[in-house]
Amino acid sequence: MSRSPALRSPARRPGRRFGEEPLTTDRLDAPAAAPRDPHAFIAGLPKAELHVHHVGSASPRIVSELAARHPDSKVPTDPEALADYFTFTDFAHFIEVYLSVVDLIRTPEDVRLLTYEVARDLARQQVRYAELTITPYSSVRRGIDERAFMAAIEDARKAAEAEFGTVLRWCFDIPGEAGLEAAEVTARLATDDAVRPEGLVSFGLGGPEIGVPRPQFKPYFDRARAAGLRSVPHAGETTGPETVWDALTYLGAERIGHGTSSAQDPKLLAHLAEHRIPLEVCPTSNIATRAVATLDEHPVKEFTRAGVVVTINSDDPPMFGTDLNNEYAVAARLLDLDERGLAELAKNAVDASFLDEAGKARIREEIDGYTARWLAG
Repeated sequence: MSRSPALRSPARRPGRRFGEEPLTTDRLDAPAAAPRDPHAFIAGLPKAELHVHHVGSASPRIVSELAARHPDSKVPTDPEALADYFTFTDFAHFIEVYLSVVDLIRTPEDVRLLTYEVARDLARQQVRYAELTITPYSSVRRGIDERAFMAAIEDARKAAEAEFGTVLRWCFDIPGEAGLEAAEVTARLATDDAVRPEGLVSFGLGGPEIGVPRPQFKPYFDRARAAGLRSVPHAGETTGPETVWDALTYLGAERIGHGTSSAQDPKLLAHLAEHRIPLEVCPTSNIATRAVATLDEHPVKEFTRAGVVVTINSDDPPMFGTDLNNEYAVAARLLDLDERGLAELAKNAVDASFLDEAGKARIREEIDGYTARWLAG
């Protein structure tokens, strides 16, 4: 999530129910029958997630364990108390809470625990593949040795794949509000072969958009792309479509994080559709940050009508009272999707991922098989 000053209301769970008469096709654009039990279908649907943050994925269960490790923290250790702790009164409060969780990540062992347990939570939602956005600058500047940090996330990644079957890959992102110093550190960690982790696939840019112009980060994205990393900056969440254009023009964006304001520019929508540049859409996050006023006004409908590739994601799920399954339920209501439409939506994320082709084929086949069995049953 681009943590913009637009956040002014407590996190909540919009969009839990489906519309009265959902409509869909495999191409997400024509009518079909409503799912018999959409939430059950979504719960078992194999998925990929492309826009989810490392620290932002720390559930109350994970945070309580980390807080118990560091009793000097003001973060509650009781999961029920944490549910209230994760209710934000305004943006300043959100930042305070978020940073208090960041401050619980003090050792390589904390990094390993967080990463492994996030993978466990993803696996419970049938997430077969995830590209987890990690901000190594935040941990390194707090004193965690960079090599130990990389070893911790890699150990967790390998253990999660062996034990849960969930494949993790990393996106290292620049915290834009920390400026060019953070960009330099992040680019070095992402491109230095002596430090760079095996699971790293992409390079991103997060933090607030207002007052943080994208063009200034071009040299760092150039270095990352030259090193073989893919470009996935946040853009157009709380600023206008010009920020998306800047991400495409200066940063070589291959996917856009959020891109919410793209709906305001028909030429931009046409460009995204023509060049098959996916949007990483996070509906509940967009409401919580006031990027969109209500779910019914969410531009995901305009995106799909324009032929833009849409993927559904959860961003900072526990902090917004959501998870990936809920985001699929929200999308199903907004786009009038039945089981086949939801399966196609899931395959969008697989196709837009940076997983190898054999891995993509395996997950697509699993989605098709699951859907066929569900419909036959």
